[in-house]
Amino acid sequence: METLALALLVAVASFVGTVSGFGTSTIMVPVLLFFFPLPVTLLFAGIIHWSVDIWKVALFREGLRWRLIMLFGAPGVLATFFAVQLVFEVPEILLSRVLGAFLIGYVGLLLLKPRLKLPKTSGTALAGGVLSGFFAGIFGIGGAVRGAFLSLFDLPKAVYLATSGAIGFAVDSTRVGAYISGGATLPSHLFWGLFLFVPASLLGAVLAKGIVEKVPQKYFRLLVAVFLLLVGFRLLVFA
Repeated sequence: METLALALLVAVASFVGTVSGFGTSTIMVPVLLFFFPLPVTLLFAGIIHWSVDIWKVALFREGLRWRLIMLFGAPGVLATFFAVQLVFEVPEILLSRVLGAFLIGYVGLLLLKPRLKLPKTSGTALAGGVLSGFFAGIFGIGGAVRGAFLSLFDLPKAVYLATSGAIGFAVDSTRVGAYISGGATLPSHLFWGLFLFVPASLLGAVLAKGIVEKVPQKYFRLLVAVFLLLVGFRLLVFA
């Protein structure tokens, strides 16, 4: 029953993470912490998040823009590495609430100025990569910040999701490697369960692709904003 429940959790998290471009870890980590220690939770969620990144890239590969991915991804990985060094310097609850307030404020800005866009320049992409990578390292939930920044580019759906997946893949590869090198391991039932959990993540992503394709482009940015608002509210109120 535990294995089936985890497979359902993985499928739901993958569905949300694919529809919005982020949110897989936001859903999984709080639930997993009820049952597993933090190192196990982070490693397991990181592996699932990594697999969802692969599905997003594969399912929306027509949206891959390698220049944009490199401009966001390279500084993002470096910023993540340096931001990790600050994690133990600031209380976690304060960080969570600051991020929650940031996301809620961002959604408010979108509602006030629905046509707000950023210039699609190299400098803007580099700045976005640094900011999203920094927040990923210091908050542990970088996908929401990345989604907020990428949505300001008003990218086509496929480009937004493929770019988010490719950048997430680079960041998550670094994270999972760091967890393993730091001594984190999965209990045997979780390790062998990956043969079910990874296909469950693919199922969630495939179902999400069908939903995304039916959402008109003009409403897609609003859909992302709704997910950002929910994440921000959770972090601010239930940090």
